[in-house]
Amino acid sequence: MEIWSFLTFLLVGILILKYLKQLWSSRNYPPGPFQLPFIGGLWRIGRTFNRDTFTKLAKQYGNIFTIWVGSYPVVVLSGYQAVKEGLINHAEEFGERPVTPTTKAMCKKRGIMTTNGHTWRQQRWFGQATLRKLGLGKKYAEHVIEEEALGIVEVFARTKGHPIDPVVPMTSAIFKVICGVIWGNQFYPSEEENQKIIEHLATFVKFGDSIFYVLYEMFPRLMEHFSTPLSSAIAKIDKAISLLKQEIAKHKEHEMQHDPQDFSDFYLYQIEKTKSDPDSTFNEDNLAQCILEFLAAGTETTASALQWALLRMATHPDIQDKVHKEMEESLGTSQSICYQDRKKLPYTNAVIHEVVRAKYVFPLGVARRTTKDVTMYGYSIPKRTIVLADLASVLLDRKQWETPEEFNPNHFLDKDGHFVAREEFLPFGAGTRVCPGEQLARMELFLFFTHLMRAFRFQFPEETGEMTKAPVLGFTFHPQPYKICAIPRSDSSQEKLK
Repeated sequence: MEIWSFLTFLLVGILILKYLKQLWSSRNYPPGPFQLPFIGGLWRIGRTFNRDTFTKLAKQYGNIFTIWVGSYPVVVLSGYQAVKEGLINHAEEFGERPVTPTTKAMCKKRGIMTTNGHTWRQQRWFGQATLRKLGLGKKYAEHVIEEEALGIVEVFARTKGHPIDPVVPMTSAIFKVICGVIWGNQFYPSEEENQKIIEHLATFVKFGDSIFYVLYEMFPRLMEHFSTPLSSAIAKIDKAISLLKQEIAKHKEHEMQHDPQDFSDFYLYQIEKTKSDPDSTFNEDNLAQCILEFLAAGTETTASALQWALLRMATHPDIQDKVHKEMEESLGTSQSICYQDRKKLPYTNAVIHEVVRAKYVFPLGVARRTTKDVTMYGYSIPKRTIVLADLASVLLDRKQWETPEEFNPNHFLDKDGHFVAREEFLPFGAGTRVCPGEQLARMELFLFFTHLMRAFRFQFPEETGEMTKAPVLGFTFHPQPYKICAIPRSDSSQEKLK
């Protein structure tokens, strides 16, 4: 028994020394919740995370603070000034992604979102340049979006004013837009294949919202010995990649290298063009991963934003009618709506921006990692520290917005009713890791919203009770489930618009 007592005493002593060493090493970090053994500062977050969690911590510790996740420090930037200082003024220093056990297992150092160094630079450059060509050069992306926007109008029209849950049609329409940009209208996957990919992505998102994700990040070696949802999530991601590679193979049979029409055409041409370059990272594995990231990141966020938009319009019928009136007066009898029309529709454009600001769907974005030691606001942030930019706190910053907690389109209008672009509007992030699909997302939001607002008046079913304002917390913040009625404008009272 003496040997076991000695070993127990020794183990406890080692753990205490390790804990004290951790406390000493954290003395120069920004302040934050006191570190407890094993869990660090997670005790202050509690069982549920919401968009006010970091705001409350910022009030206590300041706009730059540290939360210890076990023995790993995570520095959080809160409010516009701190986020701007970090992501823009220190863009290069905050320019990497953390390489975590989960990202290594799932993404295998491929694609854009989780890579660093040479792979990231090549994939990022190509992705941005190609999406810009498709979105701004040939107007190809706008054509794809308009087709799906007309399609969603038809879906709502078939309900004939009866209640409908907008989640499935919205998600499917946005997914098809991204498929159209990636594959072209003629070759994107069938409905059945689309559903399989969506299901696989849903499994990944569900894992990211679970306690198993946190446990695996904190104790990877221990969790590897247990059967956890991680293995299921990895299997689903691998299946999704396999399906995408099958589509790539089919697309290669029809690729148009001399006149590329979609993202896959451009990428396959780049593979061929750089095949003799030993430093090239262009290959079908990276292509499949890039496609998966576009689908995963672009579908959920934009679909959730549109769900919030319909909800907001139903709860603010006066704003909804003002949007429709502006479109009728500015667009006249023209049946088509293009992205350039946003310049004719300042109020409508302001409403769309305010929907995104007031109910931001992706509050923390994707974590960063410092590339070198950084001093910020007098605090030391060592190299390879994980950094989270609380983008929701920027969009709700009381120092920047007149009424941050209210839905107020005037945040984006001057006294003469002209639209005003705000530098504090950072839903797509900032710096070197700003979202590469920003332009596509902006076009989607504008064209879907305007097509729907022009065709219908949205209202809740008569039997609808009080709507809860609290979002569903997950990979994104989306509304609680609801049903809505799309009343054709020809059937609604035009007197309300006068």
